[in-house]
Amino acid sequence: MLYRELARARAELSGPGTLFEVAEIEVRGVRIRSFKNAPRNVRDVWLSTRQFAERDYLVYEDERLTYGEAHARANAIAGWLSRQGVVAGDRVGIAMRNYPEWLLIYWACLAAGIVAVGLNAWWVAEEVEYALQDSAPKVVFCDEERLGRILERPATAARSQLVATRTGARPAGVVGWAEVIDGPAASAAADIDPDDDACIFYTSGTTGRPKGAQLTHRGCVTNLFNVMFSGQTQALALAREAGVDPAAPPIPTVLLATPLFHVTANNCGAYPATAAGGKVLCMYRWDAGEALKLIERERATSISGVPVMARELISHPDFARRDTSSLVMLGGGGAPLQPDLVEKIRDQVKNAGPQTGYGMTETTGIITSVSGPFFSGKPLSVGPTVPTLEVKCVDDAGGAVGPGQVGELWVRGAPVIKGYINRPEATAEAITDGWLHTGDVAKIDEDGFVYIVDRKKDMVLRGGENVYCAEVEACLHQHPAIAECCVFGVPDARLGEEVAAAVVLRPGEHLSAEALREHCAAHISRHKIPRHVWFLGEPIPRNANGKFLKRELRDRLPAESAA
Repeated sequence: MLYRELARARAELSGPGTLFEVAEIEVRGVRIRSFKNAPRNVRDVWLSTRQFAERDYLVYEDERLTYGEAHARANAIAGWLSRQGVVAGDRVGIAMRNYPEWLLIYWACLAAGIVAVGLNAWWVAEEVEYALQDSAPKVVFCDEERLGRILERPATAARSQLVATRTGARPAGVVGWAEVIDGPAASAAADIDPDDDACIFYTSGTTGRPKGAQLTHRGCVTNLFNVMFSGQTQALALAREAGVDPAAPPIPTVLLATPLFHVTANNCGAYPATAAGGKVLCMYRWDAGEALKLIERERATSISGVPVMARELISHPDFARRDTSSLVMLGGGGAPLQPDLVEKIRDQVKNAGPQTGYGMTETTGIITSVSGPFFSGKPLSVGPTVPTLEVKCVDDAGGAVGPGQVGELWVRGAPVIKGYINRPEATAEAITDGWLHTGDVAKIDEDGFVYIVDRKKDMVLRGGENVYCAEVEACLHQHPAIAECCVFGVPDARLGEEVAAAVVLRPGEHLSAEALREHCAAHISRHKIPRHVWFLGEPIPRNANGKFLKRELRDRLPAESAA
């Protein structure tokens, strides 16, 4: 009954005459789904927040900016860029931690029609050099650490005007932040086409060189509406199931636990909070203890993070004595939320329900979203797809498979990126007639809920049998001694590939490989049980978006050392 109410709410809120009315339009020669009543561009979204001038907006440590102050600084940034000859369509790089300046620069650029390039703050000098050569920004805003890395490559550094914030002494030619924000303001661009580039975000780079994805204004606004739609439809369905009127949602306060140069924090965290006049909490780096203090002090309603962060939060020694009652939802995206964690959130967090979303840089944010009892009832699912995306599962030949069958997930609609800058071959390989090949193996149930079985390239082919890593990882996480784990394939002379697992145990816990396999044998088929097991004494390596670096892990762990 609950899922029927959700389907009813989705149909009702996306129907004719509603805010979320969906219509078909033609973009780049392809018919796609889009929201009929969405703002035309990101500029319109940002300007609409001037009504919240007196509210707190950005919080970082003991610093606090209101919406009015943020608009004044964004206008000053736009004015300085204009005086440097930066015009609509030009690119500006942002290379820094999640400081308030990151979002101020971002909104200033997009409101002026300038393309913001999010540079990965974890990159070393060689990687930064690659991205700067690839994206060719006229100006790069950076913090002290990123400035040092850029200056390690003098020829590349000389191609862009560098602006430094939160630095001590600056080399000659590097502009200081005060000079930018103390100058006269500029008015926003008169008009920006919905299909103009809004920003360039680089793919996480777990395979090969990072690719600069072109996120459009239409895509960014559509993702914002998709996030809003998902929340409102689930709230409406729950209220109807309970026979009450839906309550007004609280003004959001989101804690950004992942970097702003990815869509998780930016498009799915900062955008919805900003559009609603909420607060955005920035952290220097993720620390579960500090996050608990922030949640208590600022009354955070949600965290924009990955599942491991939710797990660390509720496992922290301070969790029970900190007030987390303001949290409405807790979970994460970017990686599967294991069923045991869904249960822990439901049982241990006072007012929050479990939440997850599935998406990609290439879809400007979410493909699916689910929370609360809808998630608890289908804990292996990532939820129903957003209304502006068509979805299908296909076989290796690109043919659609039947309902409930496993295949690669393809999606088409307004959130899909325009392509990758300077990479026409990669664009053509990833997008066919508007259909984005996600590279994820999935199935869709009778309620339209999507189940991600695994990354297509992470699947282990063992003796002709497919073993999906996410399933094995979920099994391992059920063991109480395991803090985190990562499953991947290693070459095997007889079977082609064998299943391998790297495991990190909780402090004070002990577990043998044999005991781990006995645990698996009670839950999954024998051919899925890891043959190779490593017990690591340090956290599993992750990229900047919190995803495990499976290839790096596999390459550094010789089979001879496995248990």
